[in-house]
Amino acid sequence: MGVFMNQMIYDLAVIGGGINGAGIARDAAGRGAKVILLERGDLARGTSSASTKLIHGGLRYLEHYEFALVRESLIERERLWAIAPHIIWPLRFILPHQKGIRPAWLVRLGLFLYDHIGGRKLLPATRTVDLKTAAAGKPLRPEFVKAFEYSDCWVDDARLVVLNAMDAAEHAADIRTRCEVTHLERRDGLWHIEVAGQEPVLARAVANAAGPAVLDLLARTTGHDRPSGGTIRLVRGSHIVVQKMFDTPQAYFCQNPDGRIFFAIPYEDDFTLIGTTDADHTGSLDDIHATAEEIAYICASAAAYFKQSITPADALYSFAGVRPLVDDGSGKPETASRGYHFELDVDADGTAPILSVFGGKITTYRHLAESAVERLSKHLAALKGESWTLRQSLPGGDFPIDGANRLASDIQQAHAYLPAALVHRWVRSYGTKTRAFLSNASGLADLGTDFGHGLYAVEADYLVDHEWAQSAEDILWRRSKLGLRFNTAEAQTLEDYVVSRRRH
Repeated sequence: MGVFMNQMIYDLAVIGGGINGAGIARDAAGRGAKVILLERGDLARGTSSASTKLIHGGLRYLEHYEFALVRESLIERERLWAIAPHIIWPLRFILPHQKGIRPAWLVRLGLFLYDHIGGRKLLPATRTVDLKTAAAGKPLRPEFVKAFEYSDCWVDDARLVVLNAMDAAEHAADIRTRCEVTHLERRDGLWHIEVAGQEPVLARAVANAAGPAVLDLLARTTGHDRPSGGTIRLVRGSHIVVQKMFDTPQAYFCQNPDGRIFFAIPYEDDFTLIGTTDADHTGSLDDIHATAEEIAYICASAAAYFKQSITPADALYSFAGVRPLVDDGSGKPETASRGYHFELDVDADGTAPILSVFGGKITTYRHLAESAVERLSKHLAALKGESWTLRQSLPGGDFPIDGANRLASDIQQAHAYLPAALVHRWVRSYGTKTRAFLSNASGLADLGTDFGHGLYAVEADYLVDHEWAQSAEDILWRRSKLGLRFNTAEAQTLEDYVVSRRRH
């Protein structure tokens, strides 16, 4: 595989289009590097669209003494909210006190630390709740009489990935989906990267952000030395979605007798999201799903707290993601660290670095990316300048942190023909980018084909043209969550439209 005279040489090739890869591409491109991101499927195709949808410190990590990780996460929590107020918003959590699991004084101590070690400024503090009189107690079984209410944030996880990729592209990064890297070789100070069915890519540095496949990618790499032999632990987390179980605006954080926890979270207006599990994953990374045992466990967990009985038959949808955790030798998967570390290997002369990312969580992705780029900058002259990713909002997030309702009102006033629910969803997905749909619209007819459930052709076109969507699945499950509402025939109509549009 030779170097052609006119072939582009990138400064940095990022392999993996999950949250860490997109974050690294964004940071590096904004520092002036010529960046390419290669993802074998769609953006956020794997773990990054299968999270519990939370920007949180990880309250339960305190009892595993991961104070540094919790502090880092809590610091990032309000930072991320500030740069993406359209897809991240505050959420209060009800933690019912369960006698016999953790004493109330220990929970109070944990929540005190949670409130104070991370520089909380805008989110409200913890308070005690009398479940016998508070509305939050109504969905719960009568034996729960006391709870603690604390703050974290909700996030549309897949959109967070897409917005980072968009910002990288706005800084001239080349974002390529459906590009499977089959082999990497370090030769003559460059990385030669083979891509299935396409021309090879040349780069001065590589960021291996392949998530659960980080070791698989290294196994397809030659010309590097990896003596440490560090590994990862693949832990599967599963969730179910059911019809809305409660009308209260809070989510619920519940403790199981086996020491695990689960969340019940208001989801997409009409649903409740329940999860997660922690199970070691040993199967294929291309066939990740919630097992019958995991679904039954989630249902039994919910039944122990809520008046409404939930059975596996009530699950409208289930999903699972594999977390690539640092293998720290923990006995139980739920106790494995959610921290991260890097492995950096360079050529003998200090050139052609490859940095591999092990572990991480969605809340710390920005800081992880910043740290990764700093490590690479010591071996890559094109990475100039200091961290910048907190000074610029993500695409569509250029409005005040509490301004989503005002933005929706302004759009509604300018386009009175739009249903309020549609404007709400658009603002919560696209923020100020919503106006891109409406520049030539003066009525619903100008939005094009109505595919149902508030999805019009003007939105589908935007997602194909600007967000790398190539299928109905990309639109319905990652660019939005409308897949919860579409039936098979409606999804096929959308698929036919997307395929036809891409041909033309």
